[in-house]
Amino acid sequence: MTIENTENTENTARPKSTRTPRADQTRARQARREPWKPPSMLDAPPPPEGYQHRWIRAEVMGFDDRKNVAARSREGWELVRGEEYPDFDIPTVDDGKHAGVIGVGGLLLARVPNEIVEERSEYFRGMTHNQMTAVDNDLAREQHPAMPISKPDRQSRVTFGGPQKED
Repeated sequence: MTIENTENTENTARPKSTRTPRADQTRARQARREPWKPPSMLDAPPPPEGYQHRWIRAEVMGFDDRKNVAARSREGWELVRGEEYPDFDIPTVDDGKHAGVIGVGGLLLARVPNEIVEERSEYFRGMTHNQMTAVDNDLAREQHPAMPISKPDRQSRVTFGGPQKED
């Protein structure tokens, strides 16, 4: 039986490797050229933190749509000016009431706080729920006692042959 000398193995330092890490050599890290595609006319700069951008209609077939712009501003949308994004090459409206606002082909860029978006979504979810309740009530009122409707089925199914599974 032999006893090995392990006194110096703990204090010896390994020389640092000059190799590049494997993570830097993967194909995913190499930038590949994207194939050409036509540019989007509605590219917009990223909205500030806590906001969302949306294009709103300001003109239809050459006629101003003041009613739509006024309605969106009452909902909480505010128009985005070009000078707010000096780093981006964005087209702006040259003249008229909306001069300096980011706009493309009769559309103006607007922003709204995320809180308003969530409140608006909740409002329309409630409206949808109320409408579905009204439809259910009308259906229940019109049913015949000889053929009662127990529960309306609001699911659609798509099958591609074979036996159907029952839920």
